[in-house]
Amino acid sequence: MRVPISWLREYVEITLPIEQLAERLTLAGLEVEHIEYVGLPGSELPWDRDKIFVGQLLKVERHPNADRLLLVTVDYGAGQPITVVTGAPNIRPGDSGQKVVLALKGARLYDGHKEGKVIMTLKEATLRGIKNDSMVCSEKELGLSDDHEGILILPEDAPVGVPLADYLGDVVLEIAILPSTARAASIIGVAREVAALTGQTVRYPPMDVCAEGDPVEDELRIEIRDPKLNPRFTAGVIKGVALGPSPFWMQRRLALCGMRAINNIVDISNYVMLELGHPTHAFDLDAIRVGPSGVRTIITRTAQPGETLITLDGQTRMLQPTDILVCDEVGPLSIAGVMGGADSEVKDATRNVLFEAASWDPISIRKTARHHNLHSEASYRFSRGVHPALAMAAQRRGLCLLQKYAGGVISRGILDAYPSPAKPVVVGLHPQRVNKVLGAEIPVEEMARILRALEFEITADGDAATSQARLIVTAPAHRLDIEGEHDLIEEIARIYGYDRIPETLMADALPPTSGNAELEFEEQVRDLLVGAGLQEIVTYRLTTPEQEARTYAPGAPADDRPYVTLANPINPERTVMRHTLVSGALETLAANLRHRARVALFEIGAVFLPTSDSLLPAEKPRLVIAMSGARAEPSWRSGSPANSPVMDFYDLKGVIESLLDGLHIGEVTYEATTHPTYHPGRTALVRACDAQRTPLGVFGELHPRVREAWALPADRPALIADFDLEALRLATPKDYAVRDVPRFPAVIEDLAIVVDESVPADAVAQAIRQAGGALLRDVRLFDVYRGEQIASGKKSLAYSLSYQAEDRTLTDKDVEKLRAKIIRAVEGQLGATVRR
Repeated sequence: MRVPISWLREYVEITLPIEQLAERLTLAGLEVEHIEYVGLPGSELPWDRDKIFVGQLLKVERHPNADRLLLVTVDYGAGQPITVVTGAPNIRPGDSGQKVVLALKGARLYDGHKEGKVIMTLKEATLRGIKNDSMVCSEKELGLSDDHEGILILPEDAPVGVPLADYLGDVVLEIAILPSTARAASIIGVAREVAALTGQTVRYPPMDVCAEGDPVEDELRIEIRDPKLNPRFTAGVIKGVALGPSPFWMQRRLALCGMRAINNIVDISNYVMLELGHPTHAFDLDAIRVGPSGVRTIITRTAQPGETLITLDGQTRMLQPTDILVCDEVGPLSIAGVMGGADSEVKDATRNVLFEAASWDPISIRKTARHHNLHSEASYRFSRGVHPALAMAAQRRGLCLLQKYAGGVISRGILDAYPSPAKPVVVGLHPQRVNKVLGAEIPVEEMARILRALEFEITADGDAATSQARLIVTAPAHRLDIEGEHDLIEEIARIYGYDRIPETLMADALPPTSGNAELEFEEQVRDLLVGAGLQEIVTYRLTTPEQEARTYAPGAPADDRPYVTLANPINPERTVMRHTLVSGALETLAANLRHRARVALFEIGAVFLPTSDSLLPAEKPRLVIAMSGARAEPSWRSGSPANSPVMDFYDLKGVIESLLDGLHIGEVTYEATTHPTYHPGRTALVRACDAQRTPLGVFGELHPRVREAWALPADRPALIADFDLEALRLATPKDYAVRDVPRFPAVIEDLAIVVDESVPADAVAQAIRQAGGALLRDVRLFDVYRGEQIASGKKSLAYSLSYQAEDRTLTDKDVEKLRAKIIRAVEGQLGATVRR
């Protein structure tokens, strides 16, 4: 919300510098997000105090050499008037007396003839034979708006000769109004906070009206059909109004708050909303149709099936049964609390006005605004809650301003339908509990002062010297957020100052700590993958079935498991909870490969699977890894990125091995498998070597048709791994052995084994490890050979074997025994032969 300081000063004395005031408000819960200076030092373009003034037209004449230009003589309080050339269409020859803004030579302004905000400096120029070095300014040139259709005409009371910065310069606070601070969504609301923080008193605006018309009951009645949806409805009538522009000061305040001036009736309605925080609405009284009762009747009800309404924006709205409507006996007039109807709006011909100030159910207003995508200033406030008690103040203030600035006669009386008046909220406050909760020593008198400054009513209950003493606190009518003692403690703390509450160490014994094994394991996996050169991503948990179907090759069986479906999705691309992390990873991979030669990323997150025995879905933790592109980042040593080798299946396998090694998961097996996401023949299933041979995950190169569906580059493999994080955690040992740095050297030898083509290299390595025992420290495959020197259907696997003992240097005989044992094992188990 935007709060002009000039408007705020009307209701409370500002005793602090603006920056300090913003800090105090922020610490008290009203976060000041930005301070905007308008025409003052600190703004993008301050108005020069010695070059931009309030002036007055003395005379306007035609330019002797141009039909469309005028010569304007302006008095700006300097003794000698100045004549400038202008083409402004909103002044004419013979005019005089208007107050304008005069900028002298050297003044810095925005160029009114260029798009956007382009700063220029006024210089002397000759316009059709007449020298000119000054300017009468438009709103755009001053940065007040984008209007450049004419010069800015100031009110008649604008002081001639005063620097414009002193007259129109202002500061605007942009305050974030959270749901818990909705009470402050008005200038008066912020004034209350400032008064409490600085010890000042709020000055409320006048609300007196002179009602001399006929009794309002003779021509209007109100019918509320559901008091829960419409707790209160007030209506006043004013006849014989004159439609026209609102006063300059009102237009200026609305503009500073981000609202456009329309006419005096509509502007007053908006002004009251910004001032008091209670939205109002003005109807054309003559557009309210008389029904069977013979009296104009305002009815509030929910929409009926098939009803429609053309709203102020010209859109025809198909109303839903939960929409609250303001109607006459014939049909709808407006969507309550959200937007008025076109048929009953105030028009140029309007002479009689019904002024409404009502309160509405915030949940219903929120649903209606979301359904129709109508997020107005009124719905913003009503959806956060506006106390029904404020309706009458807004009604009286609106009628007061209407009578003053639109003329007309106010009908006697105000219709007030309030079926169930809200009861005052009374809370008992124990001062000792306040200090115990806050860890501070705040005197009872200070607590009472703070609450009274916030307009709470205080009475004492019991002897203040005893521990049972308490304060009986009655919440003011505008507060909907006060429910119990804890709310009062918060009010005391924020006004007293969170920064004044001392920092104290806990005096009690620390509670026992207990770790979270799942979270700790996730962090361990993150650290290992980041150490392997991958970046973590976080993708949306919401998706669509069609999006996830793209992770399967065309023609492959689709995922037929049911989804957790959202009842009110935020958009069509977020309708269900995801079954897999792969689709989000592929989307991110494709987006990044458009800009980078190498992408390696991972995500840890939950997938959501409905269960038959619970309303809530099962949340299964998963790990996905996605890689594609150059094997290494391009550098001056690697040459052109186009010539760099790209990552393949074994790069991904290396990352997985690094992860498993870091988790100290011992033996695993890699099995060839098939999966509709992966390339046939380039897919592996990882299993733990436990009794159940638990599957840990699957990885491989992406299927070409899936790669095409995600618009991934065709000139390089896309690599994906999808792991069950819970299975990985259970396979990770809680304890693992740590060996000393070996004192004795290792013996390294190579061994080439010839096996059938169908025998996996991993099975050979496992047989070697089992036969080698504790003295065989490492087995590494370094060559695979197929050719004329071995039989058809066979392959040669060459391994590097490392033998090492912790207590001695191994001899040739030791190694020879181990080698013989290994050869016997592979020959017996796999039918292998040693290649000589």
